[in-house]
Amino acid sequence: MKLVVQNRSILGSAEARRLRRQGLVPGVLYGREAPVAISIPERDLRSALTGAAGSNAVLDVVVESGNTHSSVLKEYQLDRVRGTITHVDLQEVRLDQPIHATVPVTLIGEPAGSVEGGVLSQATIEVNVEALPMEVPQHLEVDVTGLHINDTLRLESIPTPEGVTLLDDPETVIASVTLPTPVEVEEPEGEAVTDETGEPVGDAAAGEAESQGEADAGQGPDGEPGTVEG
Repeated sequence: MKLVVQNRSILGSAEARRLRRQGLVPGVLYGREAPVAISIPERDLRSALTGAAGSNAVLDVVVESGNTHSSVLKEYQLDRVRGTITHVDLQEVRLDQPIHATVPVTLIGEPAGSVEGGVLSQATIEVNVEALPMEVPQHLEVDVTGLHINDTLRLESIPTPEGVTLLDDPETVIASVTLPTPVEVEEPEGEAVTDETGEPVGDAAAGEAESQGEADAGQGPDGEPGTVEG
């Protein structure tokens, strides 16, 4: 993927905002020498990073001097509201030397445990790999059709393309199938039972009578508040 960029001679947040208003993304190209401040058309950058290779694409970065630098995406920042790229860091690489990269993990197939009533959970969504820049996969596909209830798939069981080395702990859990957690439902309190006249019966009647007795204990014969000798 070819990406034409421009040198940035003026730095600072005010200049960065001005570039963004013009549809340009401020960034830095980290090379084998000193870092170079650059600006990139946002549309071209987004097109380059959404191709077949995704964010691990190898970019032929062409600067104003005419030199071409084979580079990969190192880091980027997004606007929280608009979702546009606000800053990008590119790293120059040599195509004959391996690099470290982060690769998403994609689960494919329906596990046998789902038919048995289990629930599939993905514990790890991306892994770290080492490979030559042109051999870094866009993602790793993991077949989970053979997972039954209580089965766990670990990193050591994932097949990788030739030339790709996994860097994470082989015991890392990728996915598992478990029984759903039962949810306890509180039973509603029973309604008071009444007879045909609407008066409470049973426990409800006893409770009402007790309450009435407590109320009467504080009244005199005429219904006025009384006193208790003692």
